[in-house]
Order: sequence, then C-alpha cells, then structure tokens
Amino acid sequence: MEHLYYLVAQLPAFSVNSDSNSKLPITTEYFKDLCSRFMSSSAAKAARSLSLEPPKKGEPTGSAFLDQWYTKERNLRFALAQVRALKMKKEAKDIPISSDGEVVQAARTATGMDSPLSAEQYLNEYRLGVLDKIAPLDIFSVDAVYCYGLKLMLAERMKKFNRDLGLASYHKIYDEILGEKK
Repeated sequence: MEHLYYLVAQLPAFSVNSDSNSKLPITTEYFKDLCSRFMSSSAAKAARSLSLEPPKKGEPTGSAFLDQWYTKERNLRFALAQVRALKMKKEAKDIPISSDGEVVQAARTATGMDSPLSAEQYLNEYRLGVLDKIAPLDIFSVDAVYCYGLKLMLAERMKKFNRDLGLASYHKIYDEILGEKK
C-alpha cells in the first residue's frame, strides 16, 4: 500500500461550502501535477483521469474507492434521467433503473425543485455527502488523495455557479430562441 505523507502534507485545506467569491487555494491542474510528482505512475494516471462524469459502463479503475464513487455517480445520473423522463411523460428505454433508494430519492428531490440552481446545489451537497461516506480512513492513502481531488473538482464546479451570470445567460438564450435580439 502506497502512503503519501509528503503529498498529503502539501495539499491545503479548503471549504467546499465557503463563499462563492472566495478563491480555492489550489486548482485541479496543480493538484494533478503534484500527484504526478509524488505518486506511482499508475496512481498518478488514475489521478489525472479523475472525473465528475463517470463512464456510462462501469469499468474497474484499480481502486475500490473510485469504483464505488463512479458507481454511485453513474446511478445518480441514470436516476436523474429516469425521473426527468417520467416528468416529461417520455419513455426512457436505454436508461438503466437504479435500485439504490437513496440515489432515487436524491434525484426526485432535485427534480422537484423550482430553481435549477437550487437543484444543482442540492446535488453537489449530496455528492459531497457520498464522498464523505465512502472516504477512506487512512488520510495518507492513494484513495484519500483521489477523494481530495474529487472534492476539489466539486468545489471548482460549485464556484462557477453565479446567479446573475446564469440569469443573464438564460435570458440571452431565451431571446435567441424567440428571435428577439437586444
């Protein structure tokens, strides 16, 4: 088992739920660069390929933690697609049905929200909760580094949400659809 004391010691703490205007102490690119310097080549390769979007078909990653994360995230995405299809009264033939009740409930809660921003914030909080539940106990392990990277990616994604910019973009797209240019 690979222990990464020197790498973990260089990873700054951050709060995912902090003010959207505050800056994160490092970027995902910097994190992946650090991983390439301190991890074995196979572990660094897995760190470089970390993603918030799992492959549609589950493939083993070599990490039980990553496999569990990707399975949960894949099931969430399928449940969201299924619930959205049902709301629109459309058939969802190619979407596997999730048997994980917690994931289905999260999808139903998110799709029932009036605000897309609130739904995304809820889903990100849910994802953070999943990461906290499956996080390894050994904070100097390879899986702990992967968990840190996924949380960092989620935090970066959450920082991109801006109500005013989103509303402006929405109105621009809406006006373009209606053919009204301002």
